[in-house]
Parts: sequence; structure tokens; C-alpha cells
Amino acid sequence: MANLQVRDIDDRLYEALKRRAEMEHRSVSQEVVLLIENYLAHDNKESERKTLSFLELSGSWVDDRSPEKIVEEIRSSRTKNTRGRDADELFD
Repeated sequence: MANLQVRDIDDRLYEALKRRAEMEHRSVSQEVVLLIENYLAHDNKESERKTLSFLELSGSWVDDRSPEKIVEEIRSSRTKNTRGRDADELFD
């Protein structure tokens, strides 16, 4: 089994870990391992949830227009910015 050494840990963080471990009748080392395991398990579930949510969006936009037509409509709806063209005008 691998060993992990953490250096220069903040005293307040160590004390919080120590209190939490004592409350759960575990060593600080056991508590840290459990916290890391829980974090990694949660992180994987969250990543999977986000991936599934993204995949649900796949194909959800249906439009009869071609991509070129959509881009053309977006570009034609834009207005030209004239800010800063008049040298005497400080604010719009």
C-alpha cells in the first residue's frame, strides 16, 4: 500500500481534521483517506451527471434552416457600433 506525506499543512486545517477524526473515532490518517475517497467518488458521479445532461441536449435543436442561413440571419441582425467615432463626443 502506498504512503502519502503532506507537508506544511496549516495548523487550523490540521486541528479541524484532528477534531473530525476524533468525533468519528478514527485516526487523522484514516479520516484523510476517507475524505479523499468520498471526494473522488462524488467527483466521478458529478462528472457523469454533467456528461449525461450534456448528451441529453444532443439533437435537441431542430431547425429547418441551413447553418449558412442561420449564420446569415444572426449577422444581419447585428447593429454596427459607432461608439468613439465622433472625436468631440465623450459619452454615448
